[in-house]
Amino acid sequence: MNFFFIFATLMLFTIHGTVGIRIIPFLNLNHNFKIISWCIIAILGALPIIPIILRSKGYEEEFVDWFSWAGYISLGFFVLTFLAVITKDLIYLLLGFTTKYAIGASTEPTDPQKREFIQKLLSIGIVTTTGTSTLKGLYNARKGPTVIKTSVPINKLHNDMNGLKIAQISDLHVGPTIKKGYVENVVNEVNELNPDLIVITGDMVDGSVDYLAQHVEPLKDLDAKIGKFFVTGNHEYYSGVDQWLDKTDQLGLTNLLDSHEIINRGNGQISLGGVTDYRSKTIKPSHKSDATKAFRGSPENIPKILLAHQPWSIFNAHEAGTDLQLSGHTHGGQFWPFIYAVRMANPYTAGLHDHNGTWIYVNRGTGYWGPPLRLGVESEITLVTLNTNKKQNILIS
Repeated sequence: MNFFFIFATLMLFTIHGTVGIRIIPFLNLNHNFKIISWCIIAILGALPIIPIILRSKGYEEEFVDWFSWAGYISLGFFVLTFLAVITKDLIYLLLGFTTKYAIGASTEPTDPQKREFIQKLLSIGIVTTTGTSTLKGLYNARKGPTVIKTSVPINKLHNDMNGLKIAQISDLHVGPTIKKGYVENVVNEVNELNPDLIVITGDMVDGSVDYLAQHVEPLKDLDAKIGKFFVTGNHEYYSGVDQWLDKTDQLGLTNLLDSHEIINRGNGQISLGGVTDYRSKTIKPSHKSDATKAFRGSPENIPKILLAHQPWSIFNAHEAGTDLQLSGHTHGGQFWPFIYAVRMANPYTAGLHDHNGTWIYVNRGTGYWGPPLRLGVESEITLVTLNTNKKQNILIS
C-alpha cells in the first residue's frame, strides 16, 4: 500500500505538474490568476488520492464518493491533456530537428510575438480538445454497456446443446461511481437477452459488502433458464473476498472456486468450470487458480467451458483441455491510448481468439474502473452462443 501510494502520488503530480508547466505560461494570465491556477491544479492532483486514503482508513461514505467523482473526472482530463502536451512537444521537436538538419533552415520564428501567439493557440486548442474528449468519454462510460454477440463453434457439442446462450457480465466495478441504478440497467439488458446461463467473470465490486450490498442487490433479479455463476476477480480480494462470496451466494449465484458444474439440456451436457483470479494466491494462498483442479472429475467426452477473470489463465486452461474460456479484466484498454499498454500486458485484450485450439473470449468490461471514461472502447455485455458449426462471427447490436 505504501509503495502504491508513493508511486500514485508521484505519477499524479508529474501529470498535473507537466500540464501546468506546458499550458499556464502560454495563456497570458496575470500573476494572481497564475497562482490561482496552480492552486487549482495542486488540489485536483490530490483529489484522486484522497478517497483512496479515506477508504483505506475504513471511511466508505457518500461524501467520499463525491471526492471520487471529482477526482476521477479531473484525472481523466489531465491524463488526456498530459498525453496531448507530450505528443505536441515531441512533434515540435521532430519538426525542428527535421527542418534544421534535413532541410538546413532555422526553426525559430523570426517574430517572438508570432511564436507566443502560436503557443497560445495550441494550448487553448489542447485544453478544448481534451475537455471535449473527457465529456464524450464520460457520456460513453455512463450510458451503459453495448450488447456484443458472438457465436463459438465447440467440438463434441451435443445437438441438444446447439444454440445454448451464455450472457457474460465482467468488471462491473460497483463502487464509488457505479451504483444501484447502473446495475439495474445491466440486469434489465441481460434479462432481455433471455439467456440459458448468466456468468459474472470477476471484479464485480470495488468496496466492502457493508457499504455496497444495497447496490449489488439488483443482481438477484438476473434471470437465466439454467443457472447463474460467479468467479472472483482481483478486486474481490481487495474488498474482502470471503464476505463477497457469501453475498454472491445470497444473490443466487453459484460460486465456482476451482470447481465445475455439469450443465444439462436435453441429452446434451457441458462442464462449466471456474477458477479463482489468476493472482489470487498472493492474497489468499488457498485460492490458487487451477483449471486442472476445476475440471477434476468432469467427464472427458463433454465440452469444457472455463470462467477465468484474467486472460493469462488461458495457458492453464489449454493444458486442462478447455474448449472455451470466458474472461475480462482488461476493459479492452478502456480509453485510447491505454489500449496499446493493455495489449502489451495481456495475451489477449478483447474479443474472440483461437489459442492453439482453445477459444478465448475477453469481455471489454460491463462497467469501468477509475476515471468514468471510455473512448474508442465500448462497455460490454457479451452474449455467447455455442454451436456445432465451424463458422463463427461477431455481431454488435
